Amino acid sequence: MTMEIQPYLFFDGRCEEAIAFYRDALGAQELMKMRFKDAPASNDYQTAPELADKIMHATLAIGSTHLLMSDGQAGEKKTEHAGFSLSVTVKDVATGEKHFNALAQGGQVTMPFQKTFWTDGFGMLVDKFGVPWMVNVQHEGA
Repeated sequence: MTMEIQPYLFFDGRCEEAIAFYRDALGAQELMKMRFKDAPASNDYQTAPELADKIMHATLAIGSTHLLMSDGQAGEKKTEHAGFSLSVTVKDVATGEKHFNALAQGGQVTMPFQKTFWTDGFGMLVDKFGVPWMVNVQHEGA
């Protein structure tokens, strides 16, 4: 078995919206989605009624990577995504611009998508959920 690192993001009650956004922006495929109300009853854990329809766990496939996500304990605390960026590598500039612009909708561009010394297209942004992204065009020969 090969070890993999898979990002797991919490969306403080906006996970359903994030799934739809990443489906549109990146062509993500929903592999699995479980709501809190789907968890088996247990004496150890009781789902708060206001969380019943929120996402306990979801898995999206984006290219060959899985993005794991949840609403977490929605409303319990403000979710802050910091100290990392999710990086998307694409094969050409047109695809890079398309994904960059889609992810930037409602977010904040921190470095416009542009040619750099290492590639014909690179940009950085924070999406509308506060998730930092880098979009990079694969350098020829890489």
